[in-house]
Amino acid sequence: MLTMLKLLIIKTSSLGDVIHNLPIIHDIHRHYPDIKIDWVVEEAFSDIPKLHPAVNHVIPVAIRRWRKAVFKQSTWAEITVAKQQIASTQYDFVLDTQGLLKSGLLAMLSHGKKHGYDKSSAREPLAALFYNVKHQVSRTQHAVSRNRALAALSLGYTIPEDPPHYGITASAPIDSLPDKPYIVGLHGTSRDSKLWPTEHWIEFGESLAKQSLQLALPWASKAEFERAHHIASKRNNVVVLPKLSIAQLATVINQALAAVGVDTGLSHLSVALGIPTVAIYTDTNPALTGVFAGASAPAINLGNIHEIPSVCEVTHALQAIIKK
Repeated sequence: MLTMLKLLIIKTSSLGDVIHNLPIIHDIHRHYPDIKIDWVVEEAFSDIPKLHPAVNHVIPVAIRRWRKAVFKQSTWAEITVAKQQIASTQYDFVLDTQGLLKSGLLAMLSHGKKHGYDKSSAREPLAALFYNVKHQVSRTQHAVSRNRALAALSLGYTIPEDPPHYGITASAPIDSLPDKPYIVGLHGTSRDSKLWPTEHWIEFGESLAKQSLQLALPWASKAEFERAHHIASKRNNVVVLPKLSIAQLATVINQALAAVGVDTGLSHLSVALGIPTVAIYTDTNPALTGVFAGASAPAINLGNIHEIPSVCEVTHALQAIIKK
């Protein structure tokens, strides 16, 4: 009787990075249909691998939170539980696609042959010290392509060249959805330099009103809440959503006609859900970490470092992907 292969994936953060890792699940299952896959991820992003039906077990860690409370007894109790979960299974493959010291340390806790980037490929070269097998993968590729290449080299199949399949579904219960049709506006991000001007969002809302479309705005912080309500106060076709979990927001995005978002993990989530997406970049180069269209829906990256896309550009791009 053949023993089922077992794989542990280590990709902890951030939201966009976790989403960029999803296509390797589909790739791996094409070559190992019965493989059992577990995933170590930061607790804040654990909803993402849980959305994939082929992920068997999600092991949450809270490194970001633990660092802030390192002297608390409860912190060390949580660390002990996480270590026990990671070490509880004998894996055939342990795959660290993060390439950081923290992910290398997590890999070290596991039982199984550990694969990762070599020191020239990893984001933090010292991470390579923790792997049994090290692979060279070009750092000039998009993050999705890097993850897919590393997985292929680690599990011994040809590096795929077809469009990625993210493979997630969204069905979290939510009290109510905006009236259709609506565009979800992903306006919040980690740095102010990545924001699209509020005046642009207001003007964009006006352009959607002319097309009888609503603009649905989620929020996670006080600043995002205030900005969303300011935009809504200027346009009667703008709806401010209640505060939602990532899983619930995935349901809202999944029902949208399309998404327009700044450089945020939620824009990548929209693409992963197969929703036509326009991503706006103002302070980063999208060549390496921009939205990466999957097999089922188009996506467009606009802007670059110190290049703020106009409302006209975004509107035209949105019309183009909706027509597709």
